[in-house]
Amino acid sequence: LVPLAIPIYKKIVTYFPQNYVKFSFAYGSGVFPQGGVKLEEKPMIDMIFAVDDSENFHIQNLRMNPSHYSFLQYLGHEFITAMQEKWPARVYFNTLIPLEEEGIVVKYGVVNQEDLIDDLYDWNYLYLSGRLHKPVKFIEPPVGNMKTALRQNLSSALHAALIMLPEKFTLRNLFMEVADLSYNGDFRMIYGEDKNKVSNIVEQQIPEFCKLYCPLLESLHDVVHIPDKEAPDKLCNQDISPRNRMYHLFQLPKIPQKALIKHWQFHVSWRRKDSEDVLKNMACDPDIGQILSNCLKMVVLKSSIEQSLKGLFTAGFKKSLQYSNKKITRMVKAREND
Repeated sequence: LVPLAIPIYKKIVTYFPQNYVKFSFAYGSGVFPQGGVKLEEKPMIDMIFAVDDSENFHIQNLRMNPSHYSFLQYLGHEFITAMQEKWPARVYFNTLIPLEEEGIVVKYGVVNQEDLIDDLYDWNYLYLSGRLHKPVKFIEPPVGNMKTALRQNLSSALHAALIMLPEKFTLRNLFMEVADLSYNGDFRMIYGEDKNKVSNIVEQQIPEFCKLYCPLLESLHDVVHIPDKEAPDKLCNQDISPRNRMYHLFQLPKIPQKALIKHWQFHVSWRRKDSEDVLKNMACDPDIGQILSNCLKMVVLKSSIEQSLKGLFTAGFKKSLQYSNKKITRMVKAREND
């Protein structure tokens, strides 16, 4: 799916309880170059550890790295595990962690592998699943159910993007739409993120996006025509007939489908109808792309607010303030460069 990590990332993982980590990846501007403002300091490296036993991971990590945790460490591993697994988006972050021997700063999230798989399939939160719509660097590569779920997540993102795109588009448009799925609605984009973040991500990583999505596009050759995978600005076209829109709608994850059905029941007909019939009717709506975008926006808005509130506790007030200041500084510098 994506390139394996170079040795530095493998080395970083040795600072943590590796025996519980079944899948891990690094992402963000500290891993992949992004356009826009260049900061003087090195960007923080973001990492996710999908573990098979969250409680024992935290028990061991509290022994190895107690300084990584906020005041919550004094409430014990059971409280930390409960906060991770019961609060959206089922991930526990420790941020602004200096690894002085390596000369880097990291932020790492811990998630139960089953919770991650559920989000990849259903888009319950579009949080970690949204990050995995974009290029990441595998450290501990996925196997089995995780590998299947990751591929399904990419396929779902492609179907969603095609619904929201017009008949004619470019690969660059497609990748922008995919990258925006998990940013559209994120309340942090209002004050704490560069407004050009999505384009900055895509512009520098078009070959990586192509590696992720072009093989999936080939399986849709009957409905999507891509004349040249090496030409991101060459015009492509898709069949936007209701029949094909319906096909894309049926491939969406459970949560977006439920949201679409609720929208139809509220705005069109309150009468209970079979879900399949509702989606068939919605496929004929010329505004289905915007309707889907609005539905996904609400999922992202909710999870971004909940995860940020959770971060006040997991990071602590001081680190939360530092982290927010870094984001705002980056946003201001980016606007100055516009």
